[in-house]
Amino acid sequence: MSSKVKKRTLIHDIARHLDVSIATVSLVLNGKAKQSRISDALAQRVLAYVEEVGYKPNHLAKSLRTGKTHVIGLVVEDISNPFFATVAWLIEKQAFERGYRIIYCSTDNDTSKAKELISMFQDRHVDGYIIVPSEGLEEQISTILHENIPVVLFDRYLPELPTNYIVVDGAKGMYEATQHLLDQGFSNIAFVTTDSKQTQMEARLEGYVQALQEHNRPQRIKRVDTTHSENILAEIHSFIRENRDCDAIIFSTNYLSIYGLEVITQQKLRIPEDLAVVSYDDHDLFRLYTPAITVIAQPIENIAKNVIDILLNELKHQTDRQTTAHQTVVLPTSLIVRQSSVRSEVQLPESTK
Repeated sequence: MSSKVKKRTLIHDIARHLDVSIATVSLVLNGKAKQSRISDALAQRVLAYVEEVGYKPNHLAKSLRTGKTHVIGLVVEDISNPFFATVAWLIEKQAFERGYRIIYCSTDNDTSKAKELISMFQDRHVDGYIIVPSEGLEEQISTILHENIPVVLFDRYLPELPTNYIVVDGAKGMYEATQHLLDQGFSNIAFVTTDSKQTQMEARLEGYVQALQEHNRPQRIKRVDTTHSENILAEIHSFIRENRDCDAIIFSTNYLSIYGLEVITQQKLRIPEDLAVVSYDDHDLFRLYTPAITVIAQPIENIAKNVIDILLNELKHQTDRQTTAHQTVVLPTSLIVRQSSVRSEVQLPESTK
């Protein structure tokens, strides 16, 4: 028994059936009937038949005619990370509401992989790019900009490349968190970060260093090689063991914090009695953990809104983009104080527990 595959209805099939020109059908479908002086009766007849046959426009053919795909390429570091996943979801939601689709992928902070993914998006002729840049992407992004295609970076930027970007004030956020620990009476505060020299990581380190320098307190900095996850636990484990006199520790990312909590549990240290803990970037786990973990929270909704607003504005005014200044947005963080960083004799307000 064989089944016949239904033939796809094409725009010229509609024109032939209605005995009108292909141009007339195209103008109606693109909402240009009135300005093209096509009668309401004819426009309604075209639309009714289109609905009857279930016609779907060929988006590839349309993109070749208009030069627009209404697709945006989103390149993030790790889509499984709750921060990037939530930002991506919000961007996708807002883009969809405005007629754009998002294709996203993860670079794993690997420059060669990032270059390959950007090349793939170029082959697909996406209308614009939203990129969390790994190191060494200046040439690829510069090429896109020279082709007059809108680009917005977020979470970090490339200092030598003038482009739109949205970041948060990680230095101030980390400064406030370190100051909070000092105010609580913690005096030997360690800082565990990645070995990355990217702008967002250097800003977080800067805030930590500034706060301790102002109080003439020692710095205990551990840069972890995050390219091999199996080594992260071992490196944090050794660092905490070698710095038993530290009474507080700040982790510069939420995934380092999760590794750190595992090590602290293995070493049977009490939080905050033996070691106070603060994490940069929130995570559901930190609210549910006992004791709940103090965090420097990023304004995720504001990041997503600024990213998509700037990109779509660039797409709207693409013809005169080269005469306009790049937009840079720096958003504030929020310190959410929970039990992990508060001396036991200090009571937290109910709203922060």
